[in-house]
Amino acid sequence: VRPHVVHCVAEYFFLPHFCAILSSPCSSGQFAIVKRCWEKSTGLEFAAKFIKKRQSRSSRRGVRREEIEREVNILQQTQHANIVTFHDVYENLTDVVLVLELVSGGELFDFLAQKESLSEEEATQFIKQILEGVHYLHSRKIAHFDLKNVPLPRIKLIDFGLAHKIEAGAEFKNIFGTPEFVAPEIVNYEPLGLEADMWSIGVITYILLSGASPFLGETKQDTLANISAMNYEFDEEFFCRTSELAKSFIRQLLERDKMKRLTIQDALDHPWIKTKTPDQTKTPKKRERRQLKTKRLKEYTMKSHSSMPPNNTYVNFERFVQVVEDISRMEGSFTGLASAHDSLQEDIDALVSVYNHKESWYKEESEGVRHQLSQIRYEFRKVEAMKRSLQDEMKVVDVSVSDVSARYQERKKHFDDSIVQYVIVQYSSRV
Repeated sequence: VRPHVVHCVAEYFFLPHFCAILSSPCSSGQFAIVKRCWEKSTGLEFAAKFIKKRQSRSSRRGVRREEIEREVNILQQTQHANIVTFHDVYENLTDVVLVLELVSGGELFDFLAQKESLSEEEATQFIKQILEGVHYLHSRKIAHFDLKNVPLPRIKLIDFGLAHKIEAGAEFKNIFGTPEFVAPEIVNYEPLGLEADMWSIGVITYILLSGASPFLGETKQDTLANISAMNYEFDEEFFCRTSELAKSFIRQLLERDKMKRLTIQDALDHPWIKTKTPDQTKTPKKRERRQLKTKRLKEYTMKSHSSMPPNNTYVNFERFVQVVEDISRMEGSFTGLASAHDSLQEDIDALVSVYNHKESWYKEESEGVRHQLSQIRYEFRKVEAMKRSLQDEMKVVDVSVSDVSARYQERKKHFDDSIVQYVIVQYSSRV
């Protein structure tokens, strides 16, 4: 990092060759803030990214010098229409200041959330610009590792604080990035490569087409667990207007096995992305122009801005004004909401009526069932009484049979005795 003195006066910062930097930051992160500045010689606007340096090896505050140098070295190597341009670097005792191309005009999801609808053709043009920027990086074996929302009007890849040059034969592992966009190999602390960026592009595409995040949970831990378990689906509520080609593109990017995941060249060659040639446009079969409703994207944008930490490098400094305007429009819509209240109340009353009818029907059914149960219990008691009566009669019969048997034996003995006496008498008379 080329050393330079940075003077601080009150709430203003001054850099050599640059005009005063406004105290209100464009964005801020854990150890960095970004402010606007003007080059004295040309009057051109730039973004000055102040990165707080770690003062000692034992400290956990600030960014290590080697990490800052890595970001600077990567930015110095890149020059592409879809990548933020590096201009200069300065250093003082506490900060390193990167002077970068000023990217203003809002972020992709914010811009799209303002539209009533979005065609898939428009969506592919945004994704294609991201792919072209990533293709430039990957062709130089540079992995970004923090792809997420990107600025407009022209798509620009920013936030190179996590970017790494992937060296052949050198295993690289780390746990970093924005949880919602990180690949499973990051969550599971596995060796990392260029494939992690392709996963993030899959997440961006999913959000762009549906307004829903595929893995976002209630907590950071839930989000990471969803990623590790591949817990996502194409909910019909969000993807009813999405083509199968688009879903195929997302599926092949959100692939658990990074070796089966689309490469950057595969993604650019995918039928959903690839630009039609003049011959193709003459054919009668044209891709259906599917209008994607952006209502869900608006909800996602509001949720992500309210629940996620600020972008590490660029947050649109005009967003506050835009939010105020949005609130004004929302207030205008409250009148319509109030007029719809009565209609909604009628619907609720109708639902309550249906519920009461059903409840009455179930009560009648319950009464019938209870009556049948009472009948069954009555019949059962009758059977039990008959059973007891039959058992008593059987006992009486048993006693009678025993008595008859005793009498029979007595009579039989008497008869046998009589026979013997008769035989004796007859024998005696003959003698």
